[in-house]
Amino acid sequence: MVACVARIVEERTPLVRNASAAATELIRAAILDGRLPPGQRLKEEELARELGISRTPVREALLVLQTEGLVDAAPNRGAVVRSHDGDDLEDLYQLRALLEGYGARRAAANISEKSIADLWVSCDRFDSLIEGDVQELVKENMFFHNTILDAARSRRVAELIRKVIELPLVYRSYIWYSVEQRRISAHYHRQITKALEAHDGERAELVMKEHVFEARDVLVARVRDEHEENA
Repeated sequence: MVACVARIVEERTPLVRNASAAATELIRAAILDGRLPPGQRLKEEELARELGISRTPVREALLVLQTEGLVDAAPNRGAVVRSHDGDDLEDLYQLRALLEGYGARRAAANISEKSIADLWVSCDRFDSLIEGDVQELVKENMFFHNTILDAARSRRVAELIRKVIELPLVYRSYIWYSVEQRRISAHYHRQITKALEAHDGERAELVMKEHVFEARDVLVARVRDEHEENA
């Protein structure tokens, strides 16, 4: 754990107002990058030492991450990166499908020509990464979905969607995708972009939901298989 956070500290220089905010950003990044995996204990003393700050801002950071659903805290156990079973993830993906589908429908009515062009370029970049680095693929996927959220022009919808998208990143689902499954995701991205370019809200919503459910099936199956193996 210490080495993971140390690498994050070296790689990022966040523009933050205080030590607590800095600790929150750095620990969150380590969780979402998968460097602090589900179930990993988060020891205040170790984190404080690696971040070069006192334990108080680290404790405050862990409380913030607990409210975000990324960290669990239990008596006599301390803080750990939150774990979810298959049923939890299935519920979250159901919610994500509803929200992102609605966001795509809104985007179809509001999206600009520039954003459409950005999405087509993103599709090309995604294709080029199908057999490449997982981290870059995840970043490109987030760029694609965030471009659509921005086009939806609803801060509330964007905030809700981003909360339910972050958790699957903890499980880094693309690691478990086969090359063929990555190609299926690329196909969905292009179909969504076509619907948005045509300003077809109904089609954009439908394809976005199918895309989310396809991702759900891969991740939930993997988590349940791992649970059975460890039972």
